[in-house]
Amino acid sequence: MHKAVLTDKILEYLDPKPNQNFVDCTAGAGGHTTAILERTAPKGKVLAIDWDQEAIKQLKIQNPKSKIQNRLVLREGNFADVKNIVREEKFQPITGIVFDLGFSSDQLGRGRGLSFQKDEPLDMRYSKTNPVTAEKIVNFSSKAELERILKEYGEEEFANQIATAIVEHRAQKPITKTGQLVKIIEQATPKSYQRKKIAAATKTFQALRIAANNELENVRAGLKGAAEVLPAGGTIAVVSFHSLEDRVVKNFFKQEHSLQPITKKPIVPSQTEIQHNPRSRSAKLRVAKKL
Repeated sequence: MHKAVLTDKILEYLDPKPNQNFVDCTAGAGGHTTAILERTAPKGKVLAIDWDQEAIKQLKIQNPKSKIQNRLVLREGNFADVKNIVREEKFQPITGIVFDLGFSSDQLGRGRGLSFQKDEPLDMRYSKTNPVTAEKIVNFSSKAELERILKEYGEEEFANQIATAIVEHRAQKPITKTGQLVKIIEQATPKSYQRKKIAAATKTFQALRIAANNELENVRAGLKGAAEVLPAGGTIAVVSFHSLEDRVVKNFFKQEHSLQPITKKPIVPSQTEIQHNPRSRSAKLRVAKKL
């Protein structure tokens, strides 16, 4: 079961109080949403957004209207559209907005090829409405484009070798499964690379997932929209899981004149949290206030 990351710190910085309204742009399994709803009773609401239809379905099952008296507003959608979603739902006033940019362990179990540890279809989409799959990228991108994706989104040092191997293999047979791709990566990289702590396929899978879901551009658009709908005094809290995302958040908070960063350095999980939830180890939380 998925555990929400840095929940105590998010609650500390958002400081939800009774009857206040919040937006959870990445509802997932509902960890942050539920924690905020508990603090904002009896009348505070949470607008919970997720691009993954399955996540929204599960949240509806877990939170029948009788249980929370219409305090949870569920919306399937991409957080890049948060500004429009807030307006369409007439969801005001807002005290704070939270983004948790990691994918949930529930999503790992949906057969979408998000993990290289299982042999699954090479999909990697968060939403079935997204027409771009990792399989399409791998089989139809030029070698130069594949190399760019691996370098830019995976910071992969063997991007050239992996891109070359992908192009050679797909000429013989389409690459449709994660297991195929893992073997190609392993054959294309030195044995010393495969003995490292991080698996050889890690950076390639990260890069393809980011490219398939247009993650970095969506984060920029989501942060911009959030800053626009948040009133003065409101708070934005963002949890990221790799250096590329963290850089986008850090730069946005610095460059957006309407925001004041209130975490000089990112907040990271305690050793206790990492022990209880190993997937939290790479999490970084940054927070900003609307001026």
